[in-house]
Amino acid sequence: MEIAVFIMIILIASILQTSTGFGFSILATPFLLLIFEPAEAIQINLVLSLVISAALIRTIRQDIDYPVLRRFISGSVIGLFIGIGIFLIADIDGLKRVIGIIILTLTLLLLFKFRIARKRGRDFFAGGIAGSLTTSIGMPGPPLLLYFSGTDSLKEKVRGTTLAFYLFIYAVSLLIQVVFAGTGPVVWTASLWGLPLVFIGLYIGQMLFRYINQKGFRIFTYIILAATGIYLLLDSFGML
Repeated sequence: MEIAVFIMIILIASILQTSTGFGFSILATPFLLLIFEPAEAIQINLVLSLVISAALIRTIRQDIDYPVLRRFISGSVIGLFIGIGIFLIADIDGLKRVIGIIILTLTLLLLFKFRIARKRGRDFFAGGIAGSLTTSIGMPGPPLLLYFSGTDSLKEKVRGTTLAFYLFIYAVSLLIQVVFAGTGPVVWTASLWGLPLVFIGLYIGQMLFRYINQKGFRIFTYIILAATGIYLLLDSFGML
């Protein structure tokens, strides 16, 4: 049963990540926590997400907004170390609860046409939050997804910039996790088994991306955000 769940999680999350630029960590991490210990689930997510970003970087490099990418990376550096500190000392359920409430609140604001004017300082801040969430719970996607949704960015720019950012953030986060939290054979065995599923998801996701228009992309992101927020809340209260 656990093997079947693992296959479904990795395959669907890979398709989502490839077709939208988001989704692997948002979908995979919460469900991997049902099968693995927190550190194992986060590290498996980091390894496979890094593979996806590396595999796609050549095909999406023309869509990358490099000034925004540089600001995201600069902002994330401090956030990475804040996140690992939170992971080591904080109550994970409490953290999930807070993040779930924030995601749902901001998603409602976006649904009611709340928009954010993109500024340099806000780019740094979004990167910092994404960095802290990567090393703490393995989920950099929500702050970037909320930020880009609020600025009405083109889907190509969203996917290209976030995947390029993930290439950096996942590599550094994995190193920090291994150094500070340790690792084990379960992480690398599960990651190895997940690789074929990732490549199948890459192919299907690339095909789907061609058929997603801007409006559909925006609706899809709202669904991902709402589902993530609800899941985190339910999981934090032990209801799943």
